[in-house]
Amino acid sequence: MEAKKGLIHSIESFGSVDGPGVRYIIFLQGCRMRCAYCHNPDTWALESKDAYLESADVTLEKALRYKSYWKQNGGITVSGGEAMLQPEYVTELFRLAKKEGVHTTLDTSANPWTREGEQFSKFKDLIDVTDLVMLDIKHINPEKHKALTSWDNSNIKDFANYLSENGKKMWIRHVLVPGYTDDEADLKELSAFIKTLKTVDRVEVLPYHTLGVFKWNDLKIPYTLEGVNPPSKEELDRANEILETSSYTGYLEN
Repeated sequence: MEAKKGLIHSIESFGSVDGPGVRYIIFLQGCRMRCAYCHNPDTWALESKDAYLESADVTLEKALRYKSYWKQNGGITVSGGEAMLQPEYVTELFRLAKKEGVHTTLDTSANPWTREGEQFSKFKDLIDVTDLVMLDIKHINPEKHKALTSWDNSNIKDFANYLSENGKKMWIRHVLVPGYTDDEADLKELSAFIKTLKTVDRVEVLPYHTLGVFKWNDLKIPYTLEGVNPPSKEELDRANEILETSSYTGYLEN
């Protein structure tokens, strides 16, 4: 049977912030969300002349060249774009990786998630071969989430519940954007939601930055957060305190 192919945007051989330990990170092409602060708008298009197709077995072969650097808790992370738009490729890659004893991490915003039809079956297969899910919750408030990303968040919260129900370890990430995702009441609501989940191993507050703005300019997309500055240390400390990030243990064993 022919190996599943993925449309790949780029690769990072020695990632240190996209899962436990040192990671080989595959960034897939394509995302339907339109986050106002996205630092990789070049990954949005579902097709791109700069992306390339590659089979899962070839991707793993390339990744395993770096296995000696992963030690006990490193491995492979698939990110995006949105990795869940290509579930068959990621599932096959992770299935092959598990045969080699490699830790697998899915970095996702879960925008494609559904519990209906054939897609649900595909997503279940993917989660079965995923050791850790890094779930980016853009906003807990449905209306503000839609204003920020152009999409509702009800299925994203349902995805978190599914992971919790099925014993799948997850890290929760939240990008702190002053004036958009830093409201105290919203952060408290997010904290309360996270506490309902049984398998959260780590919570991270990521500071908004403007390093990707040049990509918006290159793509001639109006950048709607012009003039918004990264959060101060005090703002980050407040968010970390509200979300109680220090109370989560963090890294996982292989």
